[in-house]
Amino acid sequence: MALASRFHLGAVALLLFLPALSPGAHAAKPNVVAVDGTLCDLTRTLAGSSVSVTCLIPPGGDPHSYRMKPSDRQALSSATLVVHIGFGLTPVAKKISSRGQVVAVGELAMPNYRGNDPHVWHDPANSAAMISVLAGKLAAVVPASQRASVASRAAEAKSVFSSLGSWAGQQFGTLPSAQKVLVTDHQTYSHLARRYGLKEIAMLDSYSTGGVLRPSSLTRITQAVKASGAKVIFTPALPANKTLKRISRSTGLPIASTPLYAEGVAAGQSAVSTSVSNVCTMVNGQGGRCNRAAADGLIRRWSAIR
Repeated sequence: MALASRFHLGAVALLLFLPALSPGAHAAKPNVVAVDGTLCDLTRTLAGSSVSVTCLIPPGGDPHSYRMKPSDRQALSSATLVVHIGFGLTPVAKKISSRGQVVAVGELAMPNYRGNDPHVWHDPANSAAMISVLAGKLAAVVPASQRASVASRAAEAKSVFSSLGSWAGQQFGTLPSAQKVLVTDHQTYSHLARRYGLKEIAMLDSYSTGGVLRPSSLTRITQAVKASGAKVIFTPALPANKTLKRISRSTGLPIASTPLYAEGVAAGQSAVSTSVSNVCTMVNGQGGRCNRAAADGLIRRWSAIR
C-alpha cells in the first residue's frame, strides 16, 4: 500500500475515535456570583446548567457581618454578573469590584420601598418580583439557545412562590386575631408581618438603644410583650443568647424550641423549604396549625424545576 494511502486511512481511523465537536462546545460558561444566600438558591434554580454560579455567603451565614475572602475576590474578578439583595443587607456589597454588571436585585424589584428592613424575601411576593429581575439579567448573559429555558424556569419559580404566599396566608389564618403576634429580638420580618397582618415586636430594635438591654428597656419590653398576646419568644439560634433568656424570665414566655432562619437559606435547605420552616415555627408557636403536607408539595415543586 502506498505511503499516502496508509496515511489517509490512519487519519480516517483517528477521526472515528474523536468526539464530535460543535461550534462553541468548549466555550466557557458565564460566571455569575450571588452574594446573598437566598439569591444564591434563586439564581441557581433559574440558571440551570448554562451558567456557573458561585455563592459567597454559605447557608446559615450572616450577610450583615460578611467579609470577603481571597477566593471570593477571585470569583468576582471573573464574573459576568454579580447579584445581591441590596437595601444595605450586605454592607460589603458596596465595595464589590467586578468586570461584570453588579445588580441590587431587591432594589430593582421593589423600587418604591423606603423602609429599613432589608430582609425583603420573607414576603413570597417580593421573592417572585426578584425572580423576574433575575430572569431578565440572566437572559442577557446566557447563550441565546438557553433564554427560553431560563424564562420557563422563571415562570414555574414564580408560580411556586405565588402558591407559597397563598399557603402561608392559610396557615396564619389559623391564628386568632389576638395571637397574630411575632416577638423577635431584631426587626427581620416586617415584610412578612405586613403581608399577613401580624404585629411584629422587635424587642431590641424598638425598646433599647443600640441593642443594649438596660433595666428600663427590660421593663418596657416586659410590659409590651405581656400585653401583646404572644405565647412564645422566637430566637434566631439555639441555644438562645443571654439577652433572650433574660427577657424570657421577665415575661414568663418560653423561647421557641425551633429557631427562625432570618438571614437567608438554612443549612441543607432551599429558599422555599426555609420559608416553610419559618412559617410553621411561627404559626405553631403562637397556637395555630401548620399544614405540612401541602408545604411539602411546594418544596417538591421547587426542587423539580430544571
